[in-house]
Amino acid sequence: MFSSALLLSAILSGCEQNSTIASLKQYQQRLANVLDIPSPDLPEPNVIPFPDKRDLYIPIDDIRINLIDAYELRKCGLFNLIAERNSILGKVQDKTRQLRYEIMLTNGLQYCIQNLPADSTLIHTLQDIHKQKQTQLPLHIWNMLTTGQEWRQQWVIHHQVFPLTSFYGFDELMGAISYLTLINAQIEKAKYIENTELERLLTHQQTLHPFHYFGQLIYSMETAIVWLNSITSMLADQQQHIICGKNHNQQKAEYLSNVFYKFFAKDIQPYLAKLDSQYNQIQPELNELFSSQLEQHLHLQGYYNHYLTNELQLRFRTATLNHVEQWKQIFQRCNIKVGTR
Repeated sequence: MFSSALLLSAILSGCEQNSTIASLKQYQQRLANVLDIPSPDLPEPNVIPFPDKRDLYIPIDDIRINLIDAYELRKCGLFNLIAERNSILGKVQDKTRQLRYEIMLTNGLQYCIQNLPADSTLIHTLQDIHKQKQTQLPLHIWNMLTTGQEWRQQWVIHHQVFPLTSFYGFDELMGAISYLTLINAQIEKAKYIENTELERLLTHQQTLHPFHYFGQLIYSMETAIVWLNSITSMLADQQQHIICGKNHNQQKAEYLSNVFYKFFAKDIQPYLAKLDSQYNQIQPELNELFSSQLEQHLHLQGYYNHYLTNELQLRFRTATLNHVEQWKQIFQRCNIKVGTR
């Protein structure tokens, strides 16, 4: 009985219309009703997909340490780490755990180089391996970022807009990206990263798992652009039919004003401001992370140019400003004071 109730609740929840889409539809329909015109049908947003894994993955040479040498590394504590990596479970590590292992291995190699006896025959070998491993770390970050499940799902377009007051996943992704940017900077400067600090990689991986934040942010902004442009055009086309001002009946203008305040000013405008603010915070760090290997990945250029530069935000702000400007013209022409509600 209890499970049936849960199932029914889930079905009903799934049938509920997204609050943002509902608000935009009502806004458009109420305006169309006042203007006495049909409410136009809108196309789906035209979005640029995030490339397939096979187009982004960078093959990395596997540098192995033979068992005899690895056994000698017991003296500096590296043997157990290598043995764990070569175990059955170690060989199927996900991309996040693989990056964690590679950084820990690089740390361990550096420690061994510094602490093995000066006459050890292994030192030169370890120095060569350490240099190669250090060079490979940015590639491991890239592979995790673009092909690791929890990370990749943040960038793939998620075809569902955020509800009016829920922007789930922003804090989690901002925290993860800020951490990854820090790790990336330390790797570029060949700085030592504490193994305990690397545990945060797994924590961030776990917190990202339920979300598709950036792909959903893109879709929400693209959807808003489509709706705003359509409604702005509708208002512009009907300007001459809005008879108002001195010595004219203000009824239609007042009705339009009511719709503006009830739907746009109250709910939609704060929602748009939130989208803009969150994109403004996260875009610069994503731009920096993704630009590192961009020249090698032509498949990513379209997505990068549209969503990881300021191109999307520019179109979004233009659509918002054009819409507000259209209302300003109506209010000014009809002698309606803004902010009197």
